[in-house]
Amino acid sequence: MAFTPSKDHRRREREQKKADKRRAREEAKAEKLAAEKAAAALAAAEAATQASADREAQIEAEFEAELQAEIDAENKSKTHQGPN
Repeated sequence: MAFTPSKDHRRREREQKKADKRRAREEAKAEKLAAEKAAAALAAAEAATQASADREAQIEAEFEAELQAEIDAENKSKTHQGPN
């Protein structure tokens, strides 16, 4: 006579399969959430770095503009003074 699993054994196997699937879904969700959080943190860090770089570029541009204005003013005053 062949071995036939009992109904109780089959029920336990079905429940175990369901539990395994549920656990796999929960783990996949947790991994996805962790990946999203990591991506958001990376994006925030990149944005902060870009904002800092933009601010430095703005300061440099303002400095260059002021320097050019001073040079232009100096050149203008020299041309209005005439030869000495």
